[in-house]
Amino acid sequence: MIKTFTENDLIRYVYGEISENEKTEIENAAVCDPEMDEELRFLKSIYQDLNELVIAPSERVISKILNYSIS
Repeated sequence: MIKTFTENDLIRYVYGEISENEKTEIENAAVCDPEMDEELRFLKSIYQDLNELVIAPSERVISKILNYSIS
């Protein structure tokens, strides 16, 4: 019997926050369910995109902070 998984379960899978048993169940379910497999691939791509983001302050902001700290 294949268990039904929520989107939260899939997110936990992508972030590696599940047990080995759950991981196996999700992977087996994804093989049998193309929609779930597509959702899982989508969440994995979002996860990768988020990890590639680099957020840094602009030079203008850094300059203002440095000028303020000198004052």
